[in-house]
Amino acid sequence: MTIMSKAERTRNFIIEKTAPIFNRKGFAGTSLFDMTEATGLTKGSIYGNFTNKDEVALEVFKFNVSKMQAMFDAEINSKTTAKGKLLAYADFYDKSSMAIFPNGGCPIMNTAIEADDTHAELKESSLRALLMWKSSLEKIVVDGISNGEFRNSTNPEEAALGILAMIEGGVMISKLSGKINYMKSIMTTLRYYIESL
Repeated sequence: MTIMSKAERTRNFIIEKTAPIFNRKGFAGTSLFDMTEATGLTKGSIYGNFTNKDEVALEVFKFNVSKMQAMFDAEINSKTTAKGKLLAYADFYDKSSMAIFPNGGCPIMNTAIEADDTHAELKESSLRALLMWKSSLEKIVVDGISNGEFRNSTNPEEAALGILAMIEGGVMISKLSGKINYMKSIMTTLRYYIESL
């Protein structure tokens, strides 16, 4: 068991308490007041543990993505087939509301949209997270081709991109419209797509 120093515990506390705010309000919308309010700490305590707001935001993004990944892993790791693992994504988004995500929705999409033209480091972090997700989907598809679940002609990269596009597009449409049934409809389409591989 690793014992954390007081400074590490404080950093983790700041990350955990500000994570929902950054994910909901974004980098530009999250103020120092929001951070002190959420943590109960002073400005000096926050900036005594982080160089600046950028560093907090980057750590918070990693935290939110790891939280989302842990939810996916719990669903996927319970499946024994490649098709089952891909369908687990559709089931996950179908049965859950957007509220179960790190407060505010998908951190990859939220951060990518906000940081696109405004924050190079956050944009790079969101791109890395998206590419890792794409890579994990590709691996599942490759495994499915190898064990005969998917056609040999299936292109793993195209399949992964299609799955990502339906998931992230569904999240955006559902969140923007406030209509969960839109997400359910898109997840039905995703199931058909996975079955067609």
